[in-house]
Amino acid sequence: MSERLRTLIVDDERLARAELKRLLAAHPQIEVVGEAADAQQALHLLATLTPDLAFLDIQMPGMSGLQLAEEIEDRCQFVFCTAYDSFAIDAFGLNALDYLVKPVVPERLARTLQRVRARGRPAAPVYLPSDHGLLLKFGDNARIVRLHDINRFESIGNHAAVYTTHGKSFLLSSLNRIEQRLDPAHFFRVSRSDILRLDAIQRFELDIGLIAHLVDGSAVAVSRRQAQVLKARMGGL
Repeated sequence: MSERLRTLIVDDERLARAELKRLLAAHPQIEVVGEAADAQQALHLLATLTPDLAFLDIQMPGMSGLQLAEEIEDRCQFVFCTAYDSFAIDAFGLNALDYLVKPVVPERLARTLQRVRARGRPAAPVYLPSDHGLLLKFGDNARIVRLHDINRFESIGNHAAVYTTHGKSFLLSSLNRIEQRLDPAHFFRVSRSDILRLDAIQRFELDIGLIAHLVDGSAVAVSRRQAQVLKARMGGL
């Protein structure tokens, strides 16, 4: 990517904006064209400056960074910045490029910008890449978990339980929406209630029906219809 990326910083804290701008100055491919202290100002700058990339604070007075992302999703790439205080993110409804934890670490920022260069400026992909990060909460702690570290999504009403190598968490997203964003080369919906990462399936058991045993020791029933499809996918089992 030869052209410099026109970048907007959105954060209600002046010092946080200044620090991120300082860190971005070390990356010649980035050109900070504007700063906004709230979402309304950001929307105005977005229309006048047409940035390629925006760094969005999640918690801001008035319109949050999550709500702002819904407004700008089809206009530029964006990265969430968060202190992990509290959040409720429909991670599959918002195509965030990445998440950064405050205070931002230079090495972590560099990895994020590598993703920016890799993706360029196309329209949002149909499927999320395997290294796409989801911001998940585990008890009082939170962390970014990559799709390749998720074994299973389980439908629980309008939410989904997420079974990862770090434990169990929850997403504010329906299983149908999640399925639309997952690459079928890596994930398979085995029933109305479950989506499994294919690499996480350790073995199958033929009982009354087909049972998939995962690397974490759990066992998940495969519906009769999906069992036929899965058998074909896995070479006849």
